[in-house]
Amino acid sequence: MTTTEKSVAQDQSHHGHGSAEPLVSSGSFSAAQLIRSLPDAVRKLNPREQARNPVMFIVWVGAVVTTVLACWHPSVFSWVIAFWLWFTSLFASLAEAVAEGRGKAQADTLRKVKRDTVARVMDPDGSIAERSGSELHIGDLIVVEAGETIAGDGDVVDGIATVDESAITGESAPVIRESGGDRSAVTGGTVVLSDRIIVRISTAPGETFVDRMIALVEGAQRKKTPNEIALDILLASLTIIFLLAVVALGPMQQYAGQTPDGVKMIALLVCLIPTTIGALLSSIGIAGMDRLVQRNVLAMSGRAVEAAGDIDTLLMDKTGTITFGNRRATRFTPAPGTGAEAFAEVVCASSLGDDTPEGRSIVDLCRDEYHVDVEAMRDRLRGADIVAFTAETRMSGVDIPERDGTRHVRKGAADAVARWVVQSGGNAAVDLNDAVDQVSREGATPLLVASRTGSTPATVDGLVVLSDVVKPGMAERFAQLRAMGITTVMVTGDNPLTAAAIAAEAGVDDVVAEATPEDKLALIRTEQNGGRLVAMTGDGTNDAPALAQADVGLAMNTGTSAAKEAGNMVDLDSDPTKLIDVVAIGKQLLITRGALTTFSLANDLAKYFAILPALFSGIYPALGKLNVMHLHSAQSAITSAVIFNALVIIALIPLSLKGVRYRPGSASRLLGRNLLIYGLGGVIAPFLGIWVIDLVVRFIPGMG
Repeated sequence: MTTTEKSVAQDQSHHGHGSAEPLVSSGSFSAAQLIRSLPDAVRKLNPREQARNPVMFIVWVGAVVTTVLACWHPSVFSWVIAFWLWFTSLFASLAEAVAEGRGKAQADTLRKVKRDTVARVMDPDGSIAERSGSELHIGDLIVVEAGETIAGDGDVVDGIATVDESAITGESAPVIRESGGDRSAVTGGTVVLSDRIIVRISTAPGETFVDRMIALVEGAQRKKTPNEIALDILLASLTIIFLLAVVALGPMQQYAGQTPDGVKMIALLVCLIPTTIGALLSSIGIAGMDRLVQRNVLAMSGRAVEAAGDIDTLLMDKTGTITFGNRRATRFTPAPGTGAEAFAEVVCASSLGDDTPEGRSIVDLCRDEYHVDVEAMRDRLRGADIVAFTAETRMSGVDIPERDGTRHVRKGAADAVARWVVQSGGNAAVDLNDAVDQVSREGATPLLVASRTGSTPATVDGLVVLSDVVKPGMAERFAQLRAMGITTVMVTGDNPLTAAAIAAEAGVDDVVAEATPEDKLALIRTEQNGGRLVAMTGDGTNDAPALAQADVGLAMNTGTSAAKEAGNMVDLDSDPTKLIDVVAIGKQLLITRGALTTFSLANDLAKYFAILPALFSGIYPALGKLNVMHLHSAQSAITSAVIFNALVIIALIPLSLKGVRYRPGSASRLLGRNLLIYGLGGVIAPFLGIWVIDLVVRFIPGMG
């Protein structure tokens, strides 16, 4: 497989045409995960852990007090209530433990990647010294050959190699990493499969990409988002209101001549406060970031995940984002009178010494389309002089010794090669002039190839077309973004002609050409000042300011270290349209949180009808009419409500981890659907659940 074929195959696999696996496959939710997470859940029952969640801290305190009361005045009822209050606290801790357990499993997998590798460091005098990977410094040059592990993050400064990144990205196919292109970044812990490269280290030990990934998936750097903080305040406020209401019921019972029962009052409080969403809130946020990791996207903050759910505008760099990054040879046009095969051999000869990505793509096209024997050509050119490309001449080529004299072959910018032909006494005004203009209008780059033997005048042999190749599937993916209400804008430093041609092929909504880094930054700020949330994808150092300013900055893993540092998300697959998945997960996170909050608050209505009539029907017989479920007794009604309150948490853990299914649609439609399912469901489910549990509980001695 050629270099070009490997690169194309790699990028196609990123667009759904390969068999890429996620970074760490978390798999679907299973009972085994609950069992594995139980020890962590038990450890979370200590008061310092519980105090971080005001709602569940009230439940924990209630469990402690109920246990003390059960010991002071033992009864079946008090012990059953104490048992299920402890289970409520345990189930709440279990939801968070399961979510964190997935992150720990991912971190353990990543630690297998990160090991103390010995690096071969190149000293300034060219000598090689072995040094531990933990002793590398920014700027060190390390030599890595086939079979060796790259000791740290950096950029390839010399050579080209295939690299196995499966331990990082999960993609089994090797990728090409080369100097001088947009695919020069390498990650510590990956393995070189072929050839030899020199890597300049760009990060200090302990700050490598893998180190950051481990910290992220373990949740060590996860902070609560503004949405979570606001919801915490709401839940704490509701808890205080219900606490005051329950405390006020004690004097009311005494006034009516009934002695307040502490166990019943605690049970009432636990059932009325929003324990369901309070127990699941943390796991929802952790699981949202986990779902991104499963799609090979690392989110540096939960804030970015939430913001992705409300994105209005997506800005994308062209090079390396929408296109493959390096211009590639796409076709040859021989001059009149020159055969296609003969021209391909001339082009191949002129490019064998050109070690740029463009030069290599020309050689690949000669081999693949015109069946040039490249190895035989290399043998034939062993005594030839390679003419390197320079900014002054804007040409490269080769001087080949032959019987009739040295044959000079030049390839380069159309005007530079035409000038070289004229200086040799040749005529550059050939029929290819129209073809050169047409290629320029298409947004591609024309290269002329000319040659002469000895002192004879040079002639133009033909035209090579270099094009920015749009990655497969871009138009379809942008259509999906459009359906989600997101405007796509391509921002590039290219001229308007080239930019317009690429934009039309890719299917973006708008294009900004000849844009400087300052222009990108200003455009994002303008959008944000208009009240819109902006996402930016990019891979270059010039994209870093815009990535940092954007609400969601998605950096490509193949990009520069500066871009990955500036963004708040990194796409390990380097697929710019991955933002579709990011947006869907962001929306899913917000919808899941809202749906379970609705369900939790709706639960209180059924619990109200279960417990309040049971508490006061003895004092106020008329309240017995509110016992619409016809529960057996006060004790069985309260016990059934407490048991349901605990079981509903464990029942909703899978939903909090998997998330409510997101379907593209208007906000009003999504709201109506979730109110119908989770609002109405949150009312009906407790009625049925408590009624069924009461049918069982009533047979327990002491519940009559």
